[in-house]
Amino acid sequence: MKAVGFTEFGGREVMRVLDLPEPHAGPGKVRIKVAAAAVHPADANIRRGISAKYDPEANPPSEVYVVGWEVAGTIDEVGEGARPELTLGAEVIAVTEPKLDLGGQAEYVVVPVESVVRAPKGVDLTAASTLLMAALTAQMGLDALGLPAGATVAVTGAAGGIGGYAVQLAKAAGLTIIADAADKDRDLVSSLGADHVVPRGDGFVDGVRRLRPEGADGVIDGGSMDAAVAGAVRDGGGIATFKGYTGDTDRGVRWSFVSVYDRMRDTAALTKLRDQAESGELRLRVAGTYPIDQVAEAQRLVEEGGVRGRPVLVF
Repeated sequence: MKAVGFTEFGGREVMRVLDLPEPHAGPGKVRIKVAAAAVHPADANIRRGISAKYDPEANPPSEVYVVGWEVAGTIDEVGEGARPELTLGAEVIAVTEPKLDLGGQAEYVVVPVESVVRAPKGVDLTAASTLLMAALTAQMGLDALGLPAGATVAVTGAAGGIGGYAVQLAKAAGLTIIADAADKDRDLVSSLGADHVVPRGDGFVDGVRRLRPEGADGVIDGGSMDAAVAGAVRDGGGIATFKGYTGDTDRGVRWSFVSVYDRMRDTAALTKLRDQAESGELRLRVAGTYPIDQVAEAQRLVEEGGVRGRPVLVF
């Protein structure tokens, strides 16, 4: 089968279309014939060897690496013990683990049944492939904050993947949302559901404090401001981060580092996100589609930043 990967760490030039043996579904797993696979910024971190350095357990040495965190496609093999709805020919979306040669950017991928749900009806598979990873991460951030309806959450990186889903999920949860945006992204962020839009970067904390002098009840730091975001949260509030940063507990502020690895097999959470996409509560954004031999170009977009939506490899 064709797969997108590399055999040595390095720049985008190491990416290749590889010929690998087809995997097959064993007990508790299904095989998906992949139609589309989203490209993430984390793909570049794996390719450059950064992930292997900081998390060697999740990124062990391999002769071949295949990246890819999520896919959409059709089930073509079913292992013993699969849920009844995971039948041959079913269109599905799945979270995939980019470990060794197991990542999702391949013609066929074998996935634990817990990480697979039916694709949202009325959504093409290219768009559906952009849902689960960023939306699950955003939901985990909101869960870590545990804010009640009516509370105020501030979101950085609100025009991006995690931040954009955080805004939409917070709106669905009845929260008041203060979100950041560059001037060119203000309309986009407002359309996602932000109640207030403030400047990104150095102006974020002041913007939040003008609206909430005591600070927001919680912060989703999708833009990875790290320590700089602390001033936006009230005493005793919470901050959810996604790249490993956690600050001190000054003023009783609670920092929560969220790792999507912890809930990649949370079928109930994946199903709820699917349902929200199906109902239109979550907007799926595709930044462009690429044949697999143009993976380096797709990675360039996410590596350089500023892309709105996910590039998607189509098979």
